[in-house]
Amino acid sequence: MKTVRMGAGSGYWGDLLEPAIDLAKRGELDYLGFDFLAELTMSLLQRAKRRDPDKGYIPDVVPWMRALLPITHGNGTKMVLNGGGTNCEAAAEAVLRVARDADLTQLRVAAISGDDLTSRIGEFRQAGVSLANMETGERSIDEIADRIVSAHAYIGSEGIVEALGGGAEVVIGGRLADSSVYVGPLMHEFGWSFEDADWNLLGAAITVAHVIECAGICCGGMSSQWKNVPEPWNMGFPIADFRQDGTAEISKLPDTGGLINQWTIKEHLLYETHNPADYRMPDGIADLTTTRLEETGLNRVRLWDMSGRERPDMLKVQIGYTDGWIGEARVLLPWPDTMAKADRCEEIIRKRLDIVGVTPRELRFDRVGVDALAGPLARRPRRDPEEIELRVTARVDSREEAAMVNREVTHVSTIGPVGTAFGPPVKPREVIALWPTLVPRDMVPVNVTFEEI
Repeated sequence: MKTVRMGAGSGYWGDLLEPAIDLAKRGELDYLGFDFLAELTMSLLQRAKRRDPDKGYIPDVVPWMRALLPITHGNGTKMVLNGGGTNCEAAAEAVLRVARDADLTQLRVAAISGDDLTSRIGEFRQAGVSLANMETGERSIDEIADRIVSAHAYIGSEGIVEALGGGAEVVIGGRLADSSVYVGPLMHEFGWSFEDADWNLLGAAITVAHVIECAGICCGGMSSQWKNVPEPWNMGFPIADFRQDGTAEISKLPDTGGLINQWTIKEHLLYETHNPADYRMPDGIADLTTTRLEETGLNRVRLWDMSGRERPDMLKVQIGYTDGWIGEARVLLPWPDTMAKADRCEEIIRKRLDIVGVTPRELRFDRVGVDALAGPLARRPRRDPEEIELRVTARVDSREEAAMVNREVTHVSTIGPVGTAFGPPVKPREVIALWPTLVPRDMVPVNVTFEEI
């Protein structure tokens, strides 16, 4: 029975590079997938593209391809990534430049576009699409229309299947759904289509993709078993051997750090999952609750009985818009009386902001080491900590107000308790808020272009 062997080379922008190189060299892979994107990433990349039309893709693409292409081109491993961000064509050209510099030939690269809806908001509104906020229920997007930075639909595997069918060795997409990076190769290899789909098989593909898409996280990273994870500094990234019957085995390379067992896989099945029985992706709806698994050896887990349902008619769109500024500063407080000093500094800062006329939309004081994570639920310590970092953050309407917040916090070093110091300055930063919504699938055409050397 045919088996497709896929490795996860990245779970986010800035992930470890060495495990991907190791997989390329020793993994005997058919495909190496990369997820580089997070919810806010597209807004950041859209801004970069506006400043420079040759930018807008994940900067990691160039060093990653420089390290990997000479290996994968030689052994036949194909790569699929969503690192194209907001400028997939420029990313594809960057990959070709890397290939030329390495004297590689007969390389075909595909760029997938269509997910960028930033300039089409008015078109959707005219067509009667409400663009209601999925989280708050707000129906009118008009109040933020003049502050939109980016709008990108989560698209599925169609473009990947077309690109691989057209002979692409490297496939670069924009806001490809994380799981589609792996579902697409499976659809291509097994000849699946959405027209006559076996939705249980697609549900299995989505489930396995969900397990491996964040790379080292299913291998003991971010795990409740962190004490038992061997050599996390030498983390091995996951490999999925997916069989045509919809069963799979997750493993990693020998002589690498990390841990794969039933619990690390179960943890990741629930990671970023609101409803495990209704895990909605553009390629289908997976029911993660039917999944059965067993450990088949050291760092090997088999999955079966995975299931799914027909893909949704609507695609999720993440709209990023500007929503104020953040002013941030830090105060360092020494023992004794650290808690009382922190309380006094908070009082001083609040009074100073009143005096200079800054009224934050939100104002937060975190006593790092005491209540920075638990907030008001944290219990005050019975004895004073040796030291406290008081982190002050304010959300305001303008860059100027954010800068004033930073400046006022520094004053506590001279008008506050003895021994008070302030940390390094933090530049004011603009807030990009998210407006998640839905649009009809048939209004998001996907386009694939090819370049080669």
